[in-house]
Amino acid sequence: MPRKPKPELIDDLAPEATDEWFQKARPAKDVLPGLVGDNAARTLLKPTRGRPVLANPKQHVNIRLDADVVIAFRRMGSGWQTRLNNALRDWLRTHH
Repeated sequence: MPRKPKPELIDDLAPEATDEWFQKARPAKDVLPGLVGDNAARTLLKPTRGRPVLANPKQHVNIRLDADVVIAFRRMGSGWQTRLNNALRDWLRTHH
């Protein structure tokens, strides 16, 4: 059953997409060069995946900690690993 359009949400700037509109649609790779130029289109269409590369990426390590330490940090909520990392960094500043 097709959705019933809500007239109060449809205006000239944001009309509802119809089947006719979708039939006229063209892929971005065909349209963007004419709108923004070849170089910009190439950049916009280049696939990017994952997080941006960091200058100093974190290293993955496996470490065994006492359960009470892990529980205490986890109880503080999300971001507990970052807080644990910061606690270790603070310890290094005072003991290095």
